[in-house]
Amino acid sequence: MSDTVARFRRLVWRSVIGGRQWSVAKQVFLLQVALVVLLVLSGVLALFLQSERDTTAEARRRSVAVAETFAHSPGVLQALDAPKPSTVLQPLTEAGRKAAGVDFIVVMDTHGIRYTHPMPSKIGQRFVGNIKPSLAGQIYTESVHGPLGREMQATAPIEDAHGKVVALVSAGLKVKNVTSEVDRQIPIILTAGAGALVVSTGGTALVGRRLRRQTHSLAPDEMTRMYEHHDTVLHSVREGVLIVSDDGLLLLANDEARRLLRLPADAEGSHLSELPGLDPETVELLASGREATDEVLFAGERLLAVNQRPTDHGGLPGGTVVTLRDTTELQALSGRAEVARERLKLLYDAGLCVGTSLDVRRTAEELARIAVPRFADYVTVDLDDGILHGEEPGPTAATLRRIAVHGIRGDHPLYEQDRLIDFKPFTPQARGYGSGHSELVSDLAMATDWRAQDPQRTDNILEYGIQSLISAPIRARGVVLGIANFYRAKRDPFDEEDLTLADELVARAAVSVDNARRYAREHTLAVTLQRSLLPRALPEQSALDVAYRYLPAQSGVSGDWFDVIPLPGSRVALVVGDVVGHGLHAAATMGRLRTAVHNFSTLDLPPDELLSHLDDLVGRIDQDEGDGEDSGAIVGATCLYAIYDPISRRCAMARAGHLAPALVHPDGSVTYPELPGGPPLGLGGMPFQTAELELAEGTQLVLYTDGLVEDRNRDLDEGLELLRRALAGHPDRSPDASCGAVLEELLPEGPKDDVALLVARTRALTSDQVAEWDVPADPSAVAGLRRAVTGRLEQWGLEEQAFGMELVLSELVTNAIRYGSEPIRLRLIRDRALICEVADGSNTSPHLRYAATTDEGGRGLFLVQQMTERWGTRYSPQGKVIWAEMALRGAPPVMPELSLDSFDEI
Repeated sequence: MSDTVARFRRLVWRSVIGGRQWSVAKQVFLLQVALVVLLVLSGVLALFLQSERDTTAEARRRSVAVAETFAHSPGVLQALDAPKPSTVLQPLTEAGRKAAGVDFIVVMDTHGIRYTHPMPSKIGQRFVGNIKPSLAGQIYTESVHGPLGREMQATAPIEDAHGKVVALVSAGLKVKNVTSEVDRQIPIILTAGAGALVVSTGGTALVGRRLRRQTHSLAPDEMTRMYEHHDTVLHSVREGVLIVSDDGLLLLANDEARRLLRLPADAEGSHLSELPGLDPETVELLASGREATDEVLFAGERLLAVNQRPTDHGGLPGGTVVTLRDTTELQALSGRAEVARERLKLLYDAGLCVGTSLDVRRTAEELARIAVPRFADYVTVDLDDGILHGEEPGPTAATLRRIAVHGIRGDHPLYEQDRLIDFKPFTPQARGYGSGHSELVSDLAMATDWRAQDPQRTDNILEYGIQSLISAPIRARGVVLGIANFYRAKRDPFDEEDLTLADELVARAAVSVDNARRYAREHTLAVTLQRSLLPRALPEQSALDVAYRYLPAQSGVSGDWFDVIPLPGSRVALVVGDVVGHGLHAAATMGRLRTAVHNFSTLDLPPDELLSHLDDLVGRIDQDEGDGEDSGAIVGATCLYAIYDPISRRCAMARAGHLAPALVHPDGSVTYPELPGGPPLGLGGMPFQTAELELAEGTQLVLYTDGLVEDRNRDLDEGLELLRRALAGHPDRSPDASCGAVLEELLPEGPKDDVALLVARTRALTSDQVAEWDVPADPSAVAGLRRAVTGRLEQWGLEEQAFGMELVLSELVTNAIRYGSEPIRLRLIRDRALICEVADGSNTSPHLRYAATTDEGGRGLFLVQQMTERWGTRYSPQGKVIWAEMALRGAPPVMPELSLDSFDEI
């Protein structure tokens, strides 16, 4: 294509010079005609293609609409059930075809045999098209050559009330019947093309007239005057101009070029290598013919900027045109401009590279690194020690800690990093810190106040070669946070311009340091709050061997929490929860929810009821805070609550939007139980469900938050599989070792979100730790139960507890007989405490009340309260259980002065 254009341009040039038959105007006219014809043909072709596509799309749309509408029309299913469906359906399809404007509507059975067709002879024959997608319940469109020609048809399923496909309906039309816009658009395009030709003809005529006016009508004296003007301008400009042939001959040189290069008067026509005064570098550049832009050449004492371009474009004679400018006077200015440019570049880079994180140390190190060696040889950054903890800086430079040190060499004698420095009041650092203005010391050897800080070290600094200092205060929002010290060695000392640059450089870092300080303060407060709300230690219990890990996110604190809560009857509750979000609000919300779970657990509720109460609480909190500007709704909090009973080895669990736990079985296999899911807390409207599992002794329950398995770089299923692999095959590994292995496998580089991990290995109480008796509904049976309990306590070596336990079980059993209902059972458990449980079939609960001196009853539960550590009631689907725990002490209990035959009423 480029060769063709070049040949065309050469033909045009020769036509103008040689007076060929075809003028430029005629050639331009022919080119315009060709372009207009090409555009018209392209428009027609594009119109045909667009029309073809629109025709097909319109046919497909109308076919789908008619087929789908007929498939859902009332009466179609009844007609299909008729003895002769064609008799009923044929009139319907013909009427629908005419009303919808399509060419055919065909109803067929699931084998493709037609019930209807516009051509009755085709009824009973096989349908032409693909019916498999429609048998699968889909609407399928296709283009086929059917009985009516090329057809665009859509096939839709006809389904019965149960969703089963019982027949198919196909509607379509011949593509050629769709209205096309081609016939209406072609005349417009042709008319536009003709108009373009008319306009181009007129334009060509005008161009031809102008060419004739500017060339053939030009008089000789006018041509001479034009040449003279050209020659005058060429030799008068303050820029040298040369024209060099491709073989190195100097064809033209103006007066300025002769002056700059010291060329002789007869230089034109000579070869460049023969001209005196031209150095080899200049000859090599001018004879090379290559392009050059502001390339610098030394011609004697002059500094020349050379621009060179070839002249052989479009078949013209080869050679180069060279322009020369004298830039000797601009050399000094360019040096100062380069220094200014370097300083602006340094400030620009500092804006990009300093303050990339909310970390005080990293920001200080970035400031030190950006200034070495472009501005200083050594840089130290000293900040008030309280800044690192988010505190306000002190009033003097007495407690500055060296945060960053960077230099061109590492063996410098400056104070080392992390050293706490007490700058004397007369030093440049202390003066700058107190006044808030930078201090310039051009010659450190002459600064006696600076040397008095540490004479031995300052002597070492001077011997090392450091000779100039700028101490710039790091000031943000009117408060001085520290000092940045810039040192130079064995190069030009700092001056006043450098002082301004140092202020600008430090000012860009000061805001980032202050932001990092404020962030550190808020982060410290949030971490302190969160850790104060998490468990400090796990409670003592015998049902589970528990280990945990809590890892805060790198970006800040979050709302993850966990808990291990002992329950009556040696049972233990495990809790893991997560509040979406980060910061103080998430941590405070987590504390409120954790406290609520503790309070609800004292009621000994099943997991699903506890989560329901927690969901109501979250909804009320959201409603109460909804009117505030920064309310921060808790919607998005999740929770998993599980209760493990070491006697029955059953675990009841329920979850609110939380991930299901992992179970590590004694054989080393890992499963995720089918635990019914519930909505996150605060949404309401959906009940929670409890699932019960029977766990073998030694099974590990692994509870976790989503930060352990979810990540931007992997999906949830991949994270769960990684967790399974980290737990599988190690049934004998301790819970603490399992926590470490899981974190090492899933989070080798630290978490991006908070992670709470709880691993609990189940234990079971042995049969000799539990004793149970069925209690007849007869008060006389209490005496026999007392003897049986006393015998069991003697077997356990708890004879000293027998007297107190007899009183407690007498009270509880008698209350169950009098006020409860059958069946009644007594259970005695020896664990960390001696536990007595009396179960009956009623849902009424006794309560402690104050009995007057004249009352005959009402003191029984008060007796139980005095004899035991704690007591209470829990409900079950079969009734209730009243329990009491007695500490295992060697000393006999102190008896209260109460009547033994008094009992509480329900």
